[in-house]
Amino acid sequence: MNTLAFLGWPEIIGIIVVVLILFGAKKVPELMRGLGSGIKEFKKASREVQDEFQRAIEDEPPPEPPRRPTPPAETVSQSSPADPKP
Repeated sequence: MNTLAFLGWPEIIGIIVVVLILFGAKKVPELMRGLGSGIKEFKKASREVQDEFQRAIEDEPPPEPPRRPTPPAETVSQSSPADPKP
């Protein structure tokens, strides 16, 4: 949702005036440049994550390795080591 849609011109002008008062006219371009590069990096990282996720969805899963047959289960003796043999 676009946040600026909720702000009218008076609010936007008020924000600009407050920024100018707080940071001064010389610092504002530097701040805007930093903000712009930060947004650009965030969008780039977000796009990379989406692309990798999409590639993972589209790629076929690797084939399963062939399974070795399991050896037959050994027969268990009825007598236990604690039982004496007859």
